Amino acid sequence: MSETRLAVADVSVEFTGLRALDHVSLSVETGEVVGLIGPNGSGKTTLVNAISGQVKLATGTITAAGVTLSGLSPRAIALHGVSRSFQIVRLFNAMTVLENVEAAALAKGASRAVARERAEALLDEFGLAPKADELGDSLSYGDKRRVEIARALAAEPKFLLLDEPAAGMNDAETETLLHTLAALPKKRGLGLLIIDHDMGLIMRLCHRLHVLASGRTIAEGSAAHVRAHPAVIEAYLGKGTVHA
Repeated sequence: MSETRLAVADVSVEFTGLRALDHVSLSVETGEVVGLIGPNGSGKTTLVNAISGQVKLATGTITAAGVTLSGLSPRAIALHGVSRSFQIVRLFNAMTVLENVEAAALAKGASRAVARERAEALLDEFGLAPKADELGDSLSYGDKRRVEIARALAAEPKFLLLDEPAAGMNDAETETLLHTLAALPKKRGLGLLIIDHDMGLIMRLCHRLHVLASGRTIAEGSAAHVRAHPAVIEAYLGKGTVHA
């Protein structure tokens, strides 16, 4: 098994008889960004939930850096180097921004001094240092998104899963986020799997794309390949082409 790969192999997920994912396989290497796209209800968030241990698998296996994650708890999976953000932001609203990020480092086993140092560095990186002492529930939606990504990185993951990180951001905030995310794989030696409906962000950020529709893979490959794929045009766009 590869020490540099997150591998999803033949994974299916069922909810009360409904197959939400149907024999999906994908991989993410450290150092690359893979975009996971598809229409609403296609199974994107379910796949991220499966990787991070929030839902059980009906078929298949998931490994990260050679370790089998299938059947482990979300906490155990996080300790094996897989961090995620959520489609609905989940900050500790009664804690400060700094404390929110510190908490993730502490949960991974960092000392309090190291957790504070790591959190302060991440707040600087994401432009959040001026808000370090503000409470989580006082932030704008875009700032909450940034805090959640910083918190995920505080655990120093090998693989980072982001579910709609640009949601609620204006154009300038999205552009800043794009450059921050693009630098992460090389800077931190991690693999990044990202879901987002902002196709401009996805097309510019991702090295490869994986497209789901009705729980099944319908296309994967470079942005140029996916952009021209007939199944993607029909299922994801309805008409036309994928525009960057």
